Amino acid sequence: MTAAVVLDDVRRTFGSVHALDGLTWSAPTGAITAVLGPNGAGKTTAIECAVGLQRPDSGTVRVLCTDPASADADHRARVGVMLQSGGLPNGTKPMRLLHHLAALYADPADVGQVAARLGVTDFAGTTVRRLSGGQKQRLALAAALLGRPEVLFLDEPAAGLDPHGRLDVWEIIAEQRAAGRSVVVTTHSFDEAEHLADHLVIMNAGRTVAEGPLDEVVDGTSLEEVYFGLTRKGRA
Repeated sequence: MTAAVVLDDVRRTFGSVHALDGLTWSAPTGAITAVLGPNGAGKTTAIECAVGLQRPDSGTVRVLCTDPASADADHRARVGVMLQSGGLPNGTKPMRLLHHLAALYADPADVGQVAARLGVTDFAGTTVRRLSGGQKQRLALAAALLGRPEVLFLDEPAAGLDPHGRLDVWEIIAEQRAAGRSVVVTTHSFDEAEHLADHLVIMNAGRTVAEGPLDEVVDGTSLEEVYFGLTRKGRA
């Protein structure tokens, strides 16, 4: 299986902090890759390098065989991004924002259908600043889907959602895989990773400590046990 995303010996340093310390992993095409790791493991930094928001100090990053740091608009239109930090403009309303974003694409998804699928129409009259955390998550995911991306990066997409909302998001992510898209999901949830992942990456201290198909990484034990064994404090 070919890789939609490749990070090879990637390093990113902030002062004395080695956020990425020779990080290497890949995300197979047409599959869901779950990236787990404790806070500070470098997950968000890795995703920001993969979408071109940060440039690594060294190493190779490729998304759809392209360096995202120097990618053109055509490449960026093929990539959907939902970052944990959000970045949604507070003064606008959800549908106005989605229509504006859709106009930036040559062949966008139907705004009404995407909004209805994620329940955005239920709070369409509320400004972004007044949305709950879960509502902002739904809006951010809708925005990431508008361009019909070939690769979709989702940084903790179910954070702040109630159980029904979480299941809705999981179903939508599975639909993206069924449509042939490649999805990279960062998460702290073992349940989410076990439910969604075809391919698993566990990071710790800026490095990859386990990678492969979920069944191979777990190898007959629980994901929770494997995770804590690899990421407990003091272990590199």
